[in-house]
Amino acid sequence: MTTSAPETTGTSSTSLRGARGGTAGDSIFSGLALTSAVLILMVLAFVAVFLVGEALPALQPGADLPSGGSFFEYVWPLMAGTLMAAVIALLLATPVAIGVALFISHYAAPRIAQPVGFLIDLLAAIPSVVYGVWGWLTLAPLMVPIYEWLNEYLGFIPFFAGTPTTTGRTILTSGVVLAVMVLPIITALCREIFTQTPKLHEEAALGLGATRWEMIRMTVFPFARAGIISSVMLGLGRALGETMAVTMVLSGGIFSWSLVESGRNQTIPSEIALNFPEAFGMRLNELIAAGLMLFIITLAVNMIARAIVNKHKEFSGAN
Repeated sequence: MTTSAPETTGTSSTSLRGARGGTAGDSIFSGLALTSAVLILMVLAFVAVFLVGEALPALQPGADLPSGGSFFEYVWPLMAGTLMAAVIALLLATPVAIGVALFISHYAAPRIAQPVGFLIDLLAAIPSVVYGVWGWLTLAPLMVPIYEWLNEYLGFIPFFAGTPTTTGRTILTSGVVLAVMVLPIITALCREIFTQTPKLHEEAALGLGATRWEMIRMTVFPFARAGIISSVMLGLGRALGETMAVTMVLSGGIFSWSLVESGRNQTIPSEIALNFPEAFGMRLNELIAAGLMLFIITLAVNMIARAIVNKHKEFSGAN
């Protein structure tokens, strides 16, 4: 009895020291996480304050703007062009990205899935200016016959009306370039989410006689619903803020619903990139105010995405 007491005491002291060490580590990690979160919020607040402060002269009623008219007459075509290009990119990229992610995670053999996944990830490393040059010099001329066909047979639809382009530098071409740029982002996130689907659920569906597609529809998609929405919204954020690729493809101009005409539509990032170097005075305030509108659009999109994700995260295949 006398010899066992010191051993017990020593073991207890070691356990207490380990517990204290773990508590200290948790406290340090928690403090670092909190500091990072506060720092991000401070940076976001500073950006918002800067944009609002510099944009106020252009937002005041009766301001003498270089573009003429009111600020909202100037900015709403840019906002519409920005949203059009981003929506086109998502409509083209989302189904392809989900299909590629499913192929990599559930259909392809490992010796094929790994190289395909690597190539998709490699697309995200290509600079945006390279995409812009490709869209301008290669994709745009290839799109001209397609635009002529769309105008000839579907010209009664406002999106394909007007005089078809001879250069291919339209908002639709910009949307295609943006779709290629956001494709690896959506694909990579969806692939990771699909691979996290509980294997027991997949095997249970297959054991009950479901085909592979039925198994994916019953188990994978419900489990990954919130993640798919998050990945699409992340791709939308990239498409909304892209500058160089859109700037190099678009030729600018006034707003139009037509997707096949040149010299139509412009986006906020490309407008700022083209005019900011020589801007001063009220013109500079006007461009910063346009940037503020893009900031608000992006913030609203992220808030809507978060609300959708929170709504659908209650159910997943893991429940």
